[in-house]
Amino acid sequence: MEPINDIEDTAALLAALPARLSAIPAHWAARTPDAPALRDGVRQLSYAALAAAVDAAAARLRALGLRPGDRLMVVGENCLEQVVLCFAAASVDAWIVLVNSRLSAPELDQIRAHSGARRVLYTAGSAEADGHAARHGAAPDGGASLGGGAFDALARCRVGPLDAACAPAPVHADGAAQAAALVYTTGTTGQPKGVMLSHRNLLFIAAVSSTLRGLGPQDRAYGVLPISHVYGLASVMLGTLYAGACLQLAARFDPQALLAAVRDDGLTIVQGVPAMYARLLAAPAAATAALPARLRFIYAGGSPLTPGLKADVERLFGLPLHNGYGMTESAPTISQTDLQRPRADTSVGMAIPGVQTRLVGAEGAEAAPGAVGELWVRGPNVMLGYYREPAQTAAALRPGGWLATGDLARRGADGALFIAGRSKELIIRCGFSVYPLEVETVLNAHPAVGQSAVVGRDGADGDEEVVAFVEIDPRHTITEGALHAHLAAGLAPYKRPARIVVMAALPAAASGKVLKGRLRELARELRPAGQ
Repeated sequence: MEPINDIEDTAALLAALPARLSAIPAHWAARTPDAPALRDGVRQLSYAALAAAVDAAAARLRALGLRPGDRLMVVGENCLEQVVLCFAAASVDAWIVLVNSRLSAPELDQIRAHSGARRVLYTAGSAEADGHAARHGAAPDGGASLGGGAFDALARCRVGPLDAACAPAPVHADGAAQAAALVYTTGTTGQPKGVMLSHRNLLFIAAVSSTLRGLGPQDRAYGVLPISHVYGLASVMLGTLYAGACLQLAARFDPQALLAAVRDDGLTIVQGVPAMYARLLAAPAAATAALPARLRFIYAGGSPLTPGLKADVERLFGLPLHNGYGMTESAPTISQTDLQRPRADTSVGMAIPGVQTRLVGAEGAEAAPGAVGELWVRGPNVMLGYYREPAQTAAALRPGGWLATGDLARRGADGALFIAGRSKELIIRCGFSVYPLEVETVLNAHPAVGQSAVVGRDGADGDEEVVAFVEIDPRHTITEGALHAHLAAGLAPYKRPARIVVMAALPAAASGKVLKGRLRELARELRPAGQ
């Protein structure tokens, strides 16, 4: 966890990584024991207190029957308990399965059944977590505290029944082979899949991300992205603590709370998804916000960033808004823009050190320069596979260690990546390829559009229709006709949506990612255009 002198030396970087995530709090407890590690409202843990809490929680988990190779499912929202239990599970050599309590009962129950969790813990603080706990017969932890005065991560948790049928997975001493987390995708294209991420996957991203961003013990980062999502887990939580910095946790995003934290709490790093920044700009307080100079870095990822949103955010903060790209299967970071060389465009930057990329055309050959191709990735961040899904694992992990992302991209003249969309979302209209992201970019350029999502649906003539769902910025009003006119000025006829559906809010996962699977279902239910 010491600063990396040569981040391009991937072999040396990997050799320096510890074998388990639980080494992070222990490392900083030995070096800066009194430095703040976590803040959750009025509660705060130093690195010494965090390490002690992890040890106490690990002992309690063993007493509750958790074994190496078991899955520990934790239902809740960002809080001290989630972080402590994540490291405690690593200490036990169990896999952590972090699940946002805002999932519906069927969604959460599906993950619980698929993961085969030995125990499920439900953190306090939300009505949703309490509801799930009640449904599953969870009860307060009745065991005596084993921490000798340490923060008790289970004191405010409800503990589900022991699943005696749970079979532990094999345990590996090598951190590259041992699963640390089972992270479920949001299911935008189908049923959620459990992505097995190793200790090395997560530690590699934590090390590289924190180093590229220049994080150090003097930093305080805002932790509002759900830790149950890989972006919040690896890049934000683990990346911050890997550097010995302080993570200020927030259970849910609130624009006023973020502005107050920047102004009053000395935040230096803010990471979020574009939808979060859009909500921030729409808040009345943003118009008069006076933000201090201590904030030095703002970053977006998780979904496409539009030029207009980027420019507006940069005006608010007086800083470049950096951009990046990743996916759950790559733990998540694949590329990001250079902190020292801000970009005026919305490229997702170059591949991070140690990660290779290639663009593959329709016939499996390299895409021509400047052409769109499927992005393939290879590096220490690539997942172990999908849990209990060998066929899907084989489809994603190709020979030579390559991960076929399913995302379409092109390279700019300088080699930087530009994401064109998902290959499975490609719409074929009148024999032409329509990339939803291209239509969304034109829609989002209108000042009245907060965000949009474009999907395809089968038309009556056997062709595909383009359908756009639009969330209007509450500061504006606009008609559907005006949006069609706006698109006509910027898109070829075959790319223009047959229908534009205005919604109060687009359906989204807790991470902020729009759930296009739900929108495709809604599109199928719409009347054909012109009726």
